[in-house]
Amino acid sequence: MRILITGAAGFLGSHLSDHLLADGHEVIGMDNFVTGSADNIAHLAINENFSFYKRDISNYIFVPGKVDAILHFASPASPNPQSKSGYFNLPIQTMKAGALGTHNCLGLARTQNAKFLLASTSEIYGDPEVHPQIESYAGNVDPIGTRAVYDEAKRFAESLTMAYHRFHNVNTSIVRIFNTYGPRMDLEDGRAIPNLLKQALLGQPLTVYGDGAQTRSFCFVDDLVNGIVKLLYSEEHFPVNIGNPVEMSILQFAETINRVTGNTAGIIFEDSRSARDPQRRQPDITRARSILQWEPNIDLEEGVRRTIPFFKQKLGLV
Repeated sequence: MRILITGAAGFLGSHLSDHLLADGHEVIGMDNFVTGSADNIAHLAINENFSFYKRDISNYIFVPGKVDAILHFASPASPNPQSKSGYFNLPIQTMKAGALGTHNCLGLARTQNAKFLLASTSEIYGDPEVHPQIESYAGNVDPIGTRAVYDEAKRFAESLTMAYHRFHNVNTSIVRIFNTYGPRMDLEDGRAIPNLLKQALLGQPLTVYGDGAQTRSFCFVDDLVNGIVKLLYSEEHFPVNIGNPVEMSILQFAETINRVTGNTAGIIFEDSRSARDPQRRQPDITRARSILQWEPNIDLEEGVRRTIPFFKQKLGLV
């Protein structure tokens, strides 16, 4: 296939590009580098099956020739208020990527009779009152809170995707992505893994906000990409959770990071940064198992070990 990936220079987009090229497809990458990095796709410059366009997909999308599939992964995703590339500091761009960008991608998919796959998020569940989260759960989201620019952009994108499927018969899929980590993460992302792994590698005490009882479920990027590609090849149109169902508290996670890295600086506790942070997060992956025959294979300790060399390189520790 000839596949367009928006957000191709991002963490997930670049790994998807690698995987699909290895599968023998031609990949067209698109990014405006607001949050993505040219370093993530530099190694693809010599690949004759990879081409790249610097574009803001909120404005327009055009690529020459036929496109067989479109994977829409362009969006700020970092919740870090200190990050210039996080959605707190790019609220309008985030909403436009979810609304106008999705609309433009779906319009191209319709005219090209191409498959469309939307990258959605576990954040559409908000601070969930149903646990673990199943795809039929409508969520508990504050539409005017500071996180809403990301949450509601993705919720709207899902609605628009289903409208194009139902009204225009576009072949669509929606993946709801849970916490993912691995090489090429933004070290200033602001989420648990980059924060704590960076501190551990620098020999600093790990900062846990609140009492550390809030939970997350961490999926290594290779596992996640395998699930997304299986969904791309499927005929499933309704949302599918892709993530690791092993739930752990942030405190347990911090202890794991210290153990794997050999960091002896311990753990310190600080006041919670936001009352709106989800307190629990765990995917129910029953549908992924039954529809895609997918589940993650890489446990947290192995995934962290595979991620450490990238972090060391970025931190200048090698």
